[in-house]
Amino acid sequence: MQTYPDKHPIITEDGTLTLYSAEFDQAYHSTQDGALTESLTKHVIPALRLQQDKTHLNILDINYGLGYNTLATLYTIRKHNLDTTVHILSPELDDNLVRSLSDFDYPPEFKELRSVIEAISQNLHYKDEQFTIDILIGDARKTIQKLLTPHSSLLTDNVETYFDIVYQDAFSPKANPMLWTREWFADVRAICAEDAILTTYSIAAATRMGLYENGFELYGYHPEGTRRSLIASLSPIDVTKMEGLEWIDMELKIVRNPEGRSLRDGEFAV
Repeated sequence: MQTYPDKHPIITEDGTLTLYSAEFDQAYHSTQDGALTESLTKHVIPALRLQQDKTHLNILDINYGLGYNTLATLYTIRKHNLDTTVHILSPELDDNLVRSLSDFDYPPEFKELRSVIEAISQNLHYKDEQFTIDILIGDARKTIQKLLTPHSSLLTDNVETYFDIVYQDAFSPKANPMLWTREWFADVRAICAEDAILTTYSIAAATRMGLYENGFELYGYHPEGTRRSLIASLSPIDVTKMEGLEWIDMELKIVRNPEGRSLRDGEFAV
């Protein structure tokens, strides 16, 4: 497998491979939960289940990284023979990383996605009758600003896009705070459908506040076998639809912790 000086491979708890980034001093996935397990249980499965009534989904995958969330989405849809069509847009800063992934040692679950992996590595794009994937190289903050523009040139089909699902899976708020601020979530919210679902591994108070201040309802999610994660929605979710889902009373949280606050752009160097 091709590697870079600031990254090295790590075998995670479920036996799947991730990379450690020296730049961010973090692995791309939870080594405790496992790379594939984390993608499936914290992002893909709950998001697809909560949006199962839709025949087409626009998905924003922040950031592409090793591509697990995007590939796990295709894997899950194919595994269950769903008719859902999907357009995934994914910002990613590291062009060299994406182009190296044709040689990455993915889990066997992704074996049937080899043509997808190779197309993305070569062209940053994949399209068939069911799936369209676009990797948008560059700073995610700038990419999102461009997506706020109707008929953005970043969109393959040159149409106005609102996202049904957001995988908020950037490096942690401590390592990469600019992708977790109140202003970041405001931009994300502006390109979301009114019933959008956002999934994230981060349960930090600042993450919850940044989402809540932008109109998201918050739900703790504790799938069996993994640590807790967070689901946010712009419309109320019936918690009986999915085991392990619990509404978070943010007003009560604020009363109990009045010092809690979101991260703000002005606190960090851009």
